[in-house]
Amino acid sequence: MAEPTFHLRHNRIHRALSRPNLLIGADRELVLATGLAATILIFVVLTIYSAIVGVLVWTSIVGVLRRMAKIDPLMRRIYIRHVSYRACYLATSSPWRSY
Repeated sequence: MAEPTFHLRHNRIHRALSRPNLLIGADRELVLATGLAATILIFVVLTIYSAIVGVLVWTSIVGVLRRMAKIDPLMRRIYIRHVSYRACYLATSSPWRSY
């Protein structure tokens, strides 16, 4: 008796559905939040020094966020999930652990 042959089913996954949501090469929400904080700093203090500091702080933070996104574009979401699960498990076991 001949054995049945199984064919793998191929589904196309469109690139727009699987790529991370980045802005300027970094996480979109973090870039917008730091831009808002820098803009608030600039317009609340209203000096040329605050404008320079605001622009410098924003560009340096965006640089750090871009490096973070190059390592893992979903790092922020993974960290938030890690913090939310912290109460569920200990990072290391202990000899005094209660079962």
